[in-house]
Amino acid sequence: MSLTSKRTLALCAVLSAFFLFISCSSGPAAPEKGTPAFYWQAARETYAAGDYAKTLEHLDNLVATDNEFTARALPWSLVLTSGLAAGYMELADNYAIGARVNKSDPSGFRRVVSNSRGSANRLALQFADNFGKLDKLKDSNVTLAFAFPKGSGGQVAQLIKVTSGIVLPAAEADLAQQRILERGVVLATCRAAGAPDDAARTAEIMKSGSTQIPRNTFLLAMTQSLFEESQLYTSTKLDQPQKMQILCERAQQALKGLPESKETKELSGKIEKAMKKKA
Repeated sequence: MSLTSKRTLALCAVLSAFFLFISCSSGPAAPEKGTPAFYWQAARETYAAGDYAKTLEHLDNLVATDNEFTARALPWSLVLTSGLAAGYMELADNYAIGARVNKSDPSGFRRVVSNSRGSANRLALQFADNFGKLDKLKDSNVTLAFAFPKGSGGQVAQLIKVTSGIVLPAAEADLAQQRILERGVVLATCRAAGAPDDAARTAEIMKSGSTQIPRNTFLLAMTQSLFEESQLYTSTKLDQPQKMQILCERAQQALKGLPESKETKELSGKIEKAMKKKA
Protein backbone atom coordinates (compact mmCIF):
# COMPACT_ATOMS: atom_id res chain seq x y z
CA MET A 1 0.00 0.00 0.00
CA SER A 2 1.34 3.43 -0.95
CA LEU A 3 2.03 6.19 1.57
CA THR A 4 -0.77 8.25 0.05
CA SER A 5 -3.26 5.40 0.49
CA LYS A 6 -2.20 4.93 4.10
CA ARG A 7 -2.68 8.62 4.78
CA THR A 8 -6.12 8.54 3.14
CA LEU A 9 -7.22 5.58 5.27
CA ALA A 10 -5.93 7.25 8.41
CA LEU A 11 -7.82 10.44 7.57
CA CYS A 12 -11.01 8.47 6.93
CA ALA A 13 -10.64 6.71 10.29
CA VAL A 14 -10.18 10.03 12.10
CA LEU A 15 -13.22 11.57 10.36
CA SER A 16 -15.37 8.51 11.11
CA ALA A 17 -14.44 8.67 14.79
CA PHE A 18 -15.17 12.41 14.85
CA PHE A 19 -18.65 12.07 13.33
CA LEU A 20 -19.41 9.11 15.59
CA PHE A 21 -18.47 11.24 18.62
CA ILE A 22 -20.68 14.11 17.44
CA SER A 23 -23.57 11.74 16.82
CA CYS A 24 -23.29 10.14 20.26
CA SER A 25 -22.77 13.38 22.18
CA SER A 26 -25.60 15.33 20.58
CA GLY A 27 -28.31 13.27 22.35
CA PRO A 28 -31.99 13.33 21.45
CA ALA A 29 -33.34 16.30 19.55
CA ALA A 30 -35.00 19.01 21.63
CA PRO A 31 -38.79 19.35 21.25
CA GLU A 32 -39.86 21.67 18.47
CA LYS A 33 -40.64 25.18 19.70
CA GLY A 34 -44.36 25.82 20.17
CA THR A 35 -45.29 22.16 20.65
CA PRO A 36 -46.83 20.79 23.88
CA ALA A 37 -43.60 18.87 24.54
CA PHE A 38 -41.64 22.12 24.26
CA TYR A 39 -43.84 23.93 26.78
CA TRP A 40 -43.77 20.97 29.17
CA GLN A 41 -39.99 20.82 29.12
CA ALA A 42 -39.76 24.60 29.50
CA ALA A 43 -42.12 24.51 32.49
CA ARG A 44 -39.98 21.88 34.19
CA GLU A 45 -36.82 23.88 33.60
CA THR A 46 -38.18 27.22 34.83
CA TYR A 47 -39.81 25.55 37.84
CA ALA A 48 -36.49 23.95 38.81
CA ALA A 49 -34.92 27.41 38.57
CA GLY A 50 -37.59 28.83 40.90
CA ASP A 51 -39.14 31.09 38.24
CA TYR A 52 -42.80 30.39 38.97
CA ALA A 53 -44.18 33.24 36.89
CA LYS A 54 -42.45 31.88 33.79
CA THR A 55 -43.52 28.35 34.68
CA LEU A 56 -47.14 29.50 34.70
CA GLU A 57 -46.71 31.05 31.25
CA HIS A 58 -45.60 27.70 29.86
CA LEU A 59 -48.34 25.80 31.68
CA ASP A 60 -50.93 28.24 30.34
CA ASN A 61 -50.05 27.12 26.82
CA LEU A 62 -50.72 23.52 27.83
CA VAL A 63 -53.92 24.16 29.77
CA ALA A 64 -55.39 26.19 26.89
CA THR A 65 -55.72 23.09 24.68
CA ASP A 66 -56.30 19.37 25.03
CA ASN A 67 -53.00 17.58 24.59
CA GLU A 68 -50.98 14.77 26.13
CA PHE A 69 -49.77 17.04 28.96
CA THR A 70 -53.03 18.80 29.91
CA ALA A 71 -54.03 16.37 32.68
CA ARG A 72 -50.67 16.95 34.38
CA ALA A 73 -50.34 20.64 33.57
CA LEU A 74 -53.73 21.68 35.00
CA PRO A 75 -53.19 20.54 38.62
CA TRP A 76 -49.67 22.00 38.54
CA SER A 77 -51.00 25.31 37.23
CA LEU A 78 -53.75 25.44 39.88
CA VAL A 79 -51.32 24.77 42.73
CA LEU A 80 -48.87 27.42 41.52
CA THR A 81 -51.55 30.01 40.81
CA SER A 82 -53.30 29.58 44.15
CA GLY A 83 -49.98 29.56 46.00
CA LEU A 84 -48.74 32.75 44.37
CA ALA A 85 -52.10 34.46 44.89
CA ALA A 86 -52.01 33.52 48.58
CA GLY A 87 -48.45 34.81 48.83
CA TYR A 88 -49.33 38.19 47.36
CA MET A 89 -52.41 38.44 49.59
CA GLU A 90 -50.34 37.74 52.69
CA LEU A 91 -47.69 40.21 51.59
CA ALA A 92 -50.34 42.89 51.13
CA ASP A 93 -51.89 42.18 54.53
CA ASN A 94 -48.52 42.55 56.26
CA TYR A 95 -47.79 45.83 54.53
CA ALA A 96 -51.29 47.09 55.33
CA ILE A 97 -50.50 46.58 59.02
CA GLY A 98 -47.20 48.39 58.53
CA ALA A 99 -48.98 51.33 56.91
CA ARG A 100 -51.22 51.71 59.94
CA VAL A 101 -48.27 51.53 62.33
CA ASN A 102 -45.98 53.89 60.42
CA LYS A 103 -48.17 56.97 60.54
CA SER A 104 -45.33 59.32 59.55
CA ASP A 105 -44.66 57.71 56.16
CA PRO A 106 -47.26 55.09 55.15
CA SER A 107 -47.11 55.77 51.40
CA GLY A 108 -44.40 53.20 50.64
CA PHE A 109 -46.33 50.52 52.51
CA ARG A 110 -49.56 51.39 50.73
CA ARG A 111 -47.84 51.17 47.35
CA VAL A 112 -46.78 47.59 48.09
CA VAL A 113 -50.32 46.80 49.27
CA SER A 114 -51.79 48.12 46.01
CA ASN A 115 -49.28 46.34 43.78
CA SER A 116 -49.54 43.06 45.68
CA ARG A 117 -53.32 43.00 45.63
CA GLY A 118 -53.25 43.83 41.94
CA SER A 119 -51.03 40.80 41.33
CA ALA A 120 -53.22 38.64 43.57
CA ASN A 121 -56.30 39.76 41.64
CA ARG A 122 -54.85 38.67 38.30
CA LEU A 123 -53.82 35.31 39.72
CA ALA A 124 -57.14 34.76 41.49
CA LEU A 125 -59.10 35.36 38.30
CA GLN A 126 -56.78 33.05 36.38
CA PHE A 127 -57.22 30.40 39.07
CA ALA A 128 -61.01 30.74 39.05
CA ASP A 129 -61.05 30.34 35.28
CA ASN A 130 -58.88 27.23 35.27
CA PHE A 131 -60.69 25.81 38.30
CA GLY A 132 -63.68 25.17 36.04
CA LYS A 133 -61.54 22.90 33.86
CA LEU A 134 -61.17 20.35 36.66
CA ASP A 135 -64.32 18.66 35.35
CA LYS A 136 -62.18 17.39 32.47
CA LEU A 137 -60.13 15.27 34.88
CA LYS A 138 -62.32 12.18 35.17
CA ASP A 139 -59.87 9.76 36.80
CA SER A 140 -60.18 8.93 40.49
CA ASN A 141 -56.67 10.28 41.07
CA VAL A 142 -54.99 13.56 40.14
CA THR A 143 -51.31 13.57 39.22
CA LEU A 144 -48.97 16.09 40.82
CA ALA A 145 -46.25 15.81 38.20
CA PHE A 146 -43.75 18.16 39.79
CA ALA A 147 -41.23 18.11 42.60
CA PHE A 148 -41.80 19.63 46.02
CA PRO A 149 -41.16 23.38 45.62
CA LYS A 150 -38.25 25.39 46.92
CA GLY A 151 -38.57 27.47 50.05
CA SER A 152 -40.23 27.08 53.42
CA GLY A 153 -43.76 27.10 54.74
CA GLY A 154 -42.62 29.01 57.82
CA GLN A 155 -43.19 32.65 58.61
CA VAL A 156 -41.03 35.20 56.79
CA ALA A 157 -38.74 36.95 59.28
CA GLN A 158 -38.44 40.18 57.28
CA LEU A 159 -42.18 40.77 57.50
CA ILE A 160 -41.99 41.09 61.29
CA LYS A 161 -40.17 44.36 60.63
CA VAL A 162 -42.81 45.37 58.10
CA THR A 163 -45.68 44.89 60.53
CA SER A 164 -43.70 46.97 63.03
CA GLY A 165 -43.72 49.85 60.57
CA ILE A 166 -40.06 49.56 59.62
CA VAL A 167 -39.17 50.46 56.03
CA LEU A 168 -37.10 47.68 54.50
CA PRO A 169 -34.13 48.39 52.21
CA ALA A 170 -34.92 47.48 48.57
CA ALA A 171 -32.87 44.26 48.61
CA GLU A 172 -34.48 43.08 51.83
CA ALA A 173 -37.96 43.97 50.56
CA ASP A 174 -37.32 41.94 47.40
CA LEU A 175 -36.14 39.01 49.50
CA ALA A 176 -39.27 39.24 51.70
CA GLN A 177 -41.46 39.11 48.59
CA GLN A 178 -39.58 36.12 47.21
CA ARG A 179 -39.85 34.26 50.52
CA ILE A 180 -43.57 34.94 50.99
CA LEU A 181 -44.33 33.76 47.44
CA GLU A 182 -42.30 30.60 48.04
CA ARG A 183 -44.21 30.10 51.29
CA GLY A 184 -47.50 30.44 49.44
CA VAL A 185 -46.52 27.80 46.89
CA VAL A 186 -45.20 25.42 49.56
CA LEU A 187 -48.43 25.67 51.58
CA ALA A 188 -50.59 25.28 48.47
CA THR A 189 -48.63 22.15 47.55
CA CYS A 190 -49.06 20.71 51.06
CA ARG A 191 -52.80 21.28 50.90
CA ALA A 192 -53.07 19.77 47.41
CA ALA A 193 -51.17 16.67 48.54
CA GLY A 194 -53.55 16.14 51.46
CA ALA A 195 -51.06 17.20 54.17
CA PRO A 196 -51.99 20.82 55.03
CA ASP A 197 -49.17 22.82 56.67
CA ASP A 198 -46.93 19.74 56.85
CA ALA A 199 -44.02 20.44 54.51
CA ALA A 200 -41.90 17.50 55.68
CA ARG A 201 -44.67 14.98 55.08
CA THR A 202 -45.55 16.52 51.71
CA ALA A 203 -41.92 16.42 50.58
CA GLU A 204 -41.88 12.72 51.42
CA ILE A 205 -45.17 12.11 49.59
CA MET A 206 -43.85 13.87 46.49
CA LYS A 207 -40.31 12.54 46.43
CA SER A 208 -40.92 10.54 43.24
CA GLY A 209 -41.66 13.69 41.24
CA SER A 210 -45.02 12.28 40.06
CA THR A 211 -47.56 11.70 42.81
CA GLN A 212 -51.09 10.31 42.64
CA ILE A 213 -53.54 12.17 44.89
CA PRO A 214 -57.22 11.20 45.35
CA ARG A 215 -59.33 13.50 43.19
CA ASN A 216 -61.61 14.46 46.07
CA THR A 217 -58.61 15.45 48.19
CA PHE A 218 -57.30 17.68 45.44
CA LEU A 219 -60.71 19.16 44.63
CA LEU A 220 -61.35 20.06 48.28
CA ALA A 221 -57.95 21.73 48.49
CA MET A 222 -58.60 23.81 45.39
CA THR A 223 -62.10 24.72 46.61
CA GLN A 224 -60.62 25.96 49.87
CA SER A 225 -58.16 28.08 47.89
CA LEU A 226 -60.96 29.46 45.75
CA PHE A 227 -62.86 30.59 48.84
CA GLU A 228 -59.77 32.15 50.40
CA GLU A 229 -59.08 34.07 47.20
CA SER A 230 -62.66 35.37 47.26
CA GLN A 231 -61.73 37.26 50.43
CA LEU A 232 -59.44 39.47 48.36
CA TYR A 233 -62.59 41.26 47.20
CA THR A 234 -64.07 42.19 50.58
CA SER A 235 -64.89 45.79 51.45
CA THR A 236 -61.67 46.19 53.44
CA LYS A 237 -59.48 45.08 50.53
CA LEU A 238 -60.36 45.47 46.82
CA ASP A 239 -64.07 46.03 47.56
CA GLN A 240 -65.39 44.17 44.54
CA PRO A 241 -68.41 42.26 45.89
CA GLN A 242 -69.45 40.84 42.51
CA LYS A 243 -66.14 39.04 42.11
CA MET A 244 -66.34 37.78 45.67
CA GLN A 245 -69.79 36.39 45.05
CA ILE A 246 -68.75 34.65 41.82
CA LEU A 247 -65.83 32.89 43.51
CA CYS A 248 -67.94 31.93 46.53
CA GLU A 249 -70.69 30.53 44.31
CA ARG A 250 -68.17 28.47 42.34
CA ALA A 251 -66.78 27.13 45.60
CA GLN A 252 -70.29 26.23 46.78
CA GLN A 253 -71.01 24.42 43.55
CA ALA A 254 -67.78 22.44 43.78
CA LEU A 255 -68.62 21.35 47.32
CA LYS A 256 -71.81 19.71 46.04
CA GLY A 257 -69.71 17.22 44.13
CA LEU A 258 -67.71 16.18 47.20
CA PRO A 259 -68.69 13.64 49.86
CA GLU A 260 -69.79 15.31 53.09
CA SER A 261 -67.09 15.54 55.75
CA LYS A 262 -66.01 17.70 58.65
CA GLU A 263 -63.89 19.75 56.24
CA THR A 264 -66.66 20.29 53.67
CA LYS A 265 -69.14 21.31 56.39
CA GLU A 266 -66.65 23.77 57.84
CA LEU A 267 -65.88 25.28 54.46
CA SER A 268 -69.56 25.49 53.53
CA GLY A 269 -70.21 27.39 56.75
CA LYS A 270 -67.44 29.87 56.01
CA ILE A 271 -68.77 30.50 52.51
CA GLU A 272 -72.33 31.06 53.73
CA LYS A 273 -71.13 33.43 56.45
CA ALA A 274 -69.03 35.43 53.97
CA MET A 275 -71.90 35.75 51.51
CA LYS A 276 -74.35 36.86 54.22
CA LYS A 277 -71.86 39.46 55.41
CA LYS A 278 -71.53 40.78 51.87
CA ALA A 279 -75.31 41.08 51.54
